[in-house]
Amino acid sequence: MNDHDPFFEEKRPHIYTVRALTEEIRALLEEHFESIWVEAEISNFRSPVSGHYYMALKDEASQIRGVMFRPQARYLMFTPEDGMKVIARGRIGVYQPRGEYQIILDYMEPLGVGAMALAFEQLKKKLAGQGVFDQQIKKPMPFLPQRIAVITSPTGAAIRDFLKIIHRRFANIAVTVIPVRVQGEGAAWEMIEAIEAANRELDPDVIVLTRGGGSMEDLWAFNQEELALAIRASGVPVVSAVGHEVDISISDLAADFSAPTPSAAAELLVAEKESILKNLDDIRERLSSSLNVYLYKVKQSLTLLKKRLRDPRKEIAGSWIHVDDLGNRLIRVIKLNLSEHKAALCGEGRSLLNNSPGKRIPSLTQTLTFEMHMLKHMIHKWIKERYMRLDLVEGKIKDLGPYSVLKRGYSITRKLPDKNAVRSISQVKAGDRVNVLLAEGELDCLVENTLGG
Repeated sequence: MNDHDPFFEEKRPHIYTVRALTEEIRALLEEHFESIWVEAEISNFRSPVSGHYYMALKDEASQIRGVMFRPQARYLMFTPEDGMKVIARGRIGVYQPRGEYQIILDYMEPLGVGAMALAFEQLKKKLAGQGVFDQQIKKPMPFLPQRIAVITSPTGAAIRDFLKIIHRRFANIAVTVIPVRVQGEGAAWEMIEAIEAANRELDPDVIVLTRGGGSMEDLWAFNQEELALAIRASGVPVVSAVGHEVDISISDLAADFSAPTPSAAAELLVAEKESILKNLDDIRERLSSSLNVYLYKVKQSLTLLKKRLRDPRKEIAGSWIHVDDLGNRLIRVIKLNLSEHKAALCGEGRSLLNNSPGKRIPSLTQTLTFEMHMLKHMIHKWIKERYMRLDLVEGKIKDLGPYSVLKRGYSITRKLPDKNAVRSISQVKAGDRVNVLLAEGELDCLVENTLGG
């Protein structure tokens, strides 16, 4: 059978490389599914530091990988979560290194609820968890403020209504209008900068953030997290008056006080002049009698407020100083420990040298020689003491002996010839011969007569 037979050449299959096959599959999928919509449930959602969104889109029977890259993800008004049902638009793409196909998403919205409504609820829940809406941290509204900073659009109906009511109720109040955009991209940042500028440069008694009504899209600039945090960071009380009575924004929840409309904000801040003047006469009389008590209470209140007010820069500076102190203490402790270990090591070295056999033998030899000398000295001393005691005993024996008595003038008389000691005159009679023993020598005597007895 010939391998070059044309018949067999026509029957030979086309052999792909893996890369070529993957590229053809990729071309077919991406060409056929260039733009698709899919309804699915999100699972295994994750967002690494890159800012990309990775997830699985699934239904009851199947699932497919999905990815939304950072440039598209940053335009989402909400954050995807596991279990969320969504409608998404994208295109099919193939990741060649692993031969996997996936949906590359460029748009997504939650199923059954608008993206803005979901984003609003997510942000509201997040900020509430951080304590941004807590009532105990909100600043009190000043009574009859003298300087009001109004952050709004200078051409809107809101500022006209606000100024009309202010001038009607109390014309002497100074109102500074800080013009900003109140809707559209970048409006929230303009309002944040206006709040910071009012705190830094104008020193107002209160800041009013306001605009008229509109759709949720129109009011969306007031539902930004950064604006809520800027309101809470303001050292001046902030009143939020956005939209109509039914409209509630994140700025309303974060502000120190919220008003349903711009006109209501003006009425809230400024009381009528005639009513104030009437009340002043009554207050003046009561004030004179209770001034001392009031001043004392105010002083106590100011003291408490002073204790509560803390400059974060001082806390940070204190922390830096504390960290430096800890660092310096750590360095000193390390150096001290190293010095102590070095000294201990040197001491151990000296101890090893001092206790080496070469040095200990001469010392022990000297000690042994000294102790032998002391032993000999003690032996001689002991013998000498024994001789002295022997001489003393010997002297006492001699003192108690009969010769010692004889030396004092006494004598011993013995009867001859047996030389028995005569103790009584009854033992001798006249004519008996006796021997008298003296201290020095003896006498033989003849008894001529006995007396007594």
